[in-house]
This record gives sequence, C-alpha cells and structure tokens, in this order.
Amino acid sequence: MNIRDITLAPSGRDKIDWVKPAMPVLSGLEREFRKTLPFRGLRMTISIHLEAKTAYFAQVLRAGGADVAVTGCNPLSTQDDVAAALAAEGFDVCGVTGATMEQYHEHLLGALAHKPHLIIDDGGDLTEILADERPDLAVNLIAGTEETTTGVHRLHSRAKAGTLPFPMMAVNDAKCKYLFDNRYGTGQSVWASILHVTNLVIASKTVVVAGYGWCGRGIAMRADALGAKVVVTEVDPHRALEAAMDGYTVLPMENAAEVGDIFVTATGCRDVIRKEHMARMKNEAILCNAGHFDVEISIPDLRALAESVRQRKPSIEGYYLPDGRVLNLLAEGRLVNLAAGNGHPAEIMDLSFAVQALTAAHLADIGRTLTPGVYNVPERIDRDVAVRKLAAMGLTIDVLSSGQRAYLGF
Repeated sequence: MNIRDITLAPSGRDKIDWVKPAMPVLSGLEREFRKTLPFRGLRMTISIHLEAKTAYFAQVLRAGGADVAVTGCNPLSTQDDVAAALAAEGFDVCGVTGATMEQYHEHLLGALAHKPHLIIDDGGDLTEILADERPDLAVNLIAGTEETTTGVHRLHSRAKAGTLPFPMMAVNDAKCKYLFDNRYGTGQSVWASILHVTNLVIASKTVVVAGYGWCGRGIAMRADALGAKVVVTEVDPHRALEAAMDGYTVLPMENAAEVGDIFVTATGCRDVIRKEHMARMKNEAILCNAGHFDVEISIPDLRALAESVRQRKPSIEGYYLPDGRVLNLLAEGRLVNLAAGNGHPAEIMDLSFAVQALTAAHLADIGRTLTPGVYNVPERIDRDVAVRKLAAMGLTIDVLSSGQRAYLGF
C-alpha cells in the first residue's frame, strides 16, 4: 500500500457514497456478482483514474470475489481521500496526487506485485510493464481490458508488431463506451474543469478543438452550447467534413492559432500544438489537453519560448514570453478534466464500468481459450448494458415483430 494519508478516508467515503445512486447499472451488477462470484479466486489489478467512480467499480469487482489492487493511470488524477477510503476497506492501493513519474511507475509496479489474473488498463501502462519490463508479473495473467482510445491504439500497434503477449479486449470500442463516455462524458467534464479553474466566460470566445473524434465532437458540442465560436483542426478529411457540416469552422492549426482564445487538444497524437503555433497565439490564450498523455501540447517548446514560468493560480501556469505575451497552460498539459477536475459524470461512468465489469467476467470465464491479440467486446455485452441503462432511466423502446425480423433477415 502506498497512499498519502489514511485519515482522509471519511472524505473519500463520502465521495464514493455520493456517486453510487447515480450508477444504477453498476449497482445492479454488484447485487448479481455477490450471488454469482464470477471472480472468485482471481486477483485483479485496476489502473484507472483513481477517483470516486473508479473506487465504486473496484468495490463491485470485490463483491464478485476478486482480490483487487488499485492504482491510478495518471500522476495528477488520483484523489488522495478516495485512495485512503479504499485502503481503509482493505484494498491494496498505490497512488498519490502529484506523484513524480518515477513514483507513478512504482505505484504501477506495486499494484502488479500480486501477479494478477486479470488487468483493467487505462492508457496502456500496465500492458507496457507486463509485456516489456516485468513479464514475471504476468505469470498468472489470463487477459485484460483497455479503457481508452490511446490505450487501444497502443494495443493494436503491439499486436501488429507481434509484441502483445496476452489477450486484451478493447472496451473503448464498445458503443456503450465511446458513444457516451468519450462524447458526453469528455464534453461535459472538460468544460466543467475549465470553467472551475479559470472562472472565465466561454460565450463569445473562440475555442479551437484539435481532433474531431468522439471526444472532440463532445468538446466542440459543449463549447457551442456555451456560446463559443468553435474552430476544429483535423488531419482526417472525413472528420474535417463532418465538423464543417456540424457548423464549425475548419482550419489548419497554423491559422487557428491566430484566432483562438482557448485551445483543447483531443487527438491521441503528440506535438499537435508546437512552437510555431504558440508564436502566433493571442496574449492570455489558454491551452489545455483532453488526451490521455501530456504530449499533445509540446511543453518543451512552450518552455523554450518562455522567459519565465509562474503559477498564476491552482492548475494554471503562466508562460511569459519575451514579447510580453502570456500563454496559460492548464493542469500541466495533462488531461484537464481529471487532473484539474472530477472526471466524467457518474451516470456516464455507470455505462463504461458496467461494460468493464461484464467484460471482465466474460474473460474470467473464457479468457484462457483466447490467443494473444486485441478483441472486441461481445455485442451481447454491449447491448445488455444499453438495455440495463434504459431500464434504470425508466425508458422503453419498440421491439421488432416476427414479420419485421424476417424482413430484415434476422
């Protein structure tokens, strides 16, 4: 165990208790798992942003019989009181807010020390360690799941290179994940964090969204709703067309840099905003990242351009340039909605973690029959979660008649 302060546990428990009523699908699975015990005798390691929704997810897995070790997947997104609450309940927890990269790495190793049978990864760091650095810790590994777009990209790269030594399921690619978590979850939580940190108006400002994947769509949609003028930058022509037909201005970053007031990156790529872009930006421009890793805004370029750097307020660093301009970086360039906020709404994570829980149970059952590679979540699991969520919301939908099914070839 490696946490900040166990006396913070009461505050963490309050946070966990707050999100539970907003996660009815996960609550239903908790009740089912207590009866079926799908993870009995198995050890699991979770590396997901260590906050209240993740903590409840860990509790649900334990209810299913698992011995669960928990760590974060980002040095700034761990909430110390939530980590303390889990530790007080006997979970093996490794994670502190503001860890150095060396400490963060040690936390990952600590969570893997019990040689898990299943891993639940977010961004691919657990997978990297088990595949490259410490294969001895994967001696019991059956399979794992991956939560986010960046991690799935890393998995496919490994699979293509033949360096993925175990089966992994791409939870991010399930409809109940990317259609809601990436779009509605990221869209809301990014702006909630920016608003909280800056306390500035969004209406009338020009917001530049880099990347028009599902996360970028959500960020742009919410910026539009807040009254911003939205500019989208893209490298994919189809996504750029979609952004244009959704009513947004499409520009290359070199042109968008001159007009933007707030820049939000959501590409999963590196060096999206570079020194040549920063050189064109307005005084007091705000830069933030909604991608998993802190590489989308080139912080080395920002440092090289600046004469000095000063913490202007919590989660805002001012980079003071020789010409008198100041560029403001939020949350050290890490994913702003978690490094400077509370992450996605609980109702959204209810969907994502329900997919994770049912997929993990599926892997506990059939994972030993799979060969190394990247797998999609079974359609029945994805559909089951959607049906459960509709029921929890008190919604019903139509059902195809036998004639309609025959017509459609079902």
